[in-house]
Amino acid sequence: MQLGAFSVSLGVKDLARSKAFYETLGFQSFGGSDEHGFTILKNGDVVIGLFQGMFDGPMLTFNPGWDQSAQPVDPFTDVRELKERLREAGFDIQQEQGAEVGPASFVVVDPDGLPILFDQHR
Repeated sequence: MQLGAFSVSLGVKDLARSKAFYETLGFQSFGGSDEHGFTILKNGDVVIGLFQGMFDGPMLTFNPGWDQSAQPVDPFTDVRELKERLREAGFDIQQEQGAEVGPASFVVVDPDGLPILFDQHR
C-alpha cells in the first residue's frame, strides 16, 4: 500500500511565530498561504505543515500521488482505495471528503488517539 508523501502537521497558536521558530531550525517555506492560516516548510526530505486555527495538536499526514517535493507520482494508490482497504481492515473512517475522482481526504485515529490524515490533492 503506497501512502504517498509524509509530513507532520502541527496546529499552532501563532503562525508567524511558529514559522520563524522552524526557519531558525533550517526549514524553508515550501508552500501554503500565510493569509489562509497555513504554511508548509521543508528541511531536506523532512516536511512539516503549520496550521493556525484549523485543528489542535499534531497530526500525521500522507499525500497519495505526491512525492516529498509535492511532485506528482504515477502510479499511486488512490485515496479512495486506501480508505476502502482500511475500512475492510476494521478502521473507523472519519472526516471523509471528496468525490469519486480527484481530490479527497479522510482521517483515521491510531490506538493512542493520534489523528492520521490521508489527503490527496489530484
